[in-house]
Amino acid sequence: MPRTAEIQRTTAETDISLSLNLDGSGAADIATGVGFLDHMLTLFARHGLVDLTVRCQGDLHVDQHHTVEDIGICLGMAIARAAGDKRGIVRYGTFTVPMDETLVMVSLDLSGRAYVVCNLDTRNRKIGEFDAELTPEFFRAVAGNALMTLHVHQFHGDNAHHIVEAAFKAFGRALDAATRHDDRVSGVPSTKGVL
Repeated sequence: MPRTAEIQRTTAETDISLSLNLDGSGAADIATGVGFLDHMLTLFARHGLVDLTVRCQGDLHVDQHHTVEDIGICLGMAIARAAGDKRGIVRYGTFTVPMDETLVMVSLDLSGRAYVVCNLDTRNRKIGEFDAELTPEFFRAVAGNALMTLHVHQFHGDNAHHIVEAAFKAFGRALDAATRHDDRVSGVPSTKGVL
């Protein structure tokens, strides 16, 4: 069965349509109104080998927060829906990405339990017009709605662009690893019998 999902979510702050194919080729068609976020989601799709389409009309006249967080919510919902009952998947994924002076690791578990640890050095930093401190908010929204345990750990890094980019690339690769099918896995990869 295709592992795909389409999400439509409209609030007083954002109007989002998002489609995801976990078994894609890395194709991305992104238009969020936040240029740097478009770039990061494109990198996530490319390195995670997922196909991702996102359209968002957000209240950017206020700031970027609602747009970034709500897209994270929609992406998390899409991951949960596309992964389905998680039969036959690996479940865990960890990937570390070096980018010049930066080294970031993402480790995740499609556990059915939402938990996030994110220690990126992004507070009070800007990348062009992008509020870098929204990056942990994005990952919290994804994990909370995908019901995943997510650790995003920065070992090294000075340049905020490198830090955030390494995190998105590592997240894509870790998700790809966790959602892969393993023929040796019978049912769901849990002794509880459900994830």
